[in-house]
Amino acid sequence: MNQLMRLLGLGAIAAVLYEELRKPSEERTWQGKAMGFLPYDFRRPTTDALRAAYWDPDNETILTDKVFGIGWAVNFGALARRAGLVPPADEAEEPEE
Repeated sequence: MNQLMRLLGLGAIAAVLYEELRKPSEERTWQGKAMGFLPYDFRRPTTDALRAAYWDPDNETILTDKVFGIGWAVNFGALARRAGLVPPADEAEEPEE
């Protein structure tokens, strides 16, 4: 089973490289969807992108596009919100003046 997963992963990487390298260099974005559904992003990740992918309780989406690589990330903020560990944004405490 591990060999099958490795083979599928390598196949996905090959598909992404094929898609990007067949474009003229000025049109390569190094992000998109391989085979029409599998998200990929090989740009340098930013702090904001990492936070949006892995901790965004205001976004109800649990599976977000991975910040770097191929596949999906888990939005732990959405999971925490659903588990009641993080209050909804409208119930969050406002800073006192």
